[in-house]
Amino acid sequence: MKQLARFGVSLDEDLLADFDRLIERRKYTNRSEAIRDLIRGNLVGQQWDENKETVATITFVYDHHVPGLTGKLTHIQHDFQGHIMAGMHVHLDHDHCLEVLVAKGKGAAIRKVADALLSVKGVKHGKLTMTTTGKGLSI
Repeated sequence: MKQLARFGVSLDEDLLADFDRLIERRKYTNRSEAIRDLIRGNLVGQQWDENKETVATITFVYDHHVPGLTGKLTHIQHDFQGHIMAGMHVHLDHDHCLEVLVAKGKGAAIRKVADALLSVKGVKHGKLTMTTTGKGLSI
């Protein structure tokens, strides 16, 4: 097991109170866990900024009655087949579908896939959720 390092942090009392409320709301057991998550989140963002190998989910909702929409979405996914690892399709109601795609590759390439999909007319809402492959990220 890796050795832990301890350090002190000075914060404005109001900022600390806000942070403690966040810790309570998110059910962290202590401040250290919350700070570790904040640091990891920043490091993951840096991996994306440095265009390193990353993973993400691309989630979007669309009206499948829009003429040609499902074909366009499928065509885009085939164009980026080297990056899309898996997908899930859910029928939300008579008109709407939800797709969740898992993508892997360089950050810029995954953003390109997400932008291509989410900008298609008929996609009502979508979101790219960026994360990491976990390589090189400490626990």
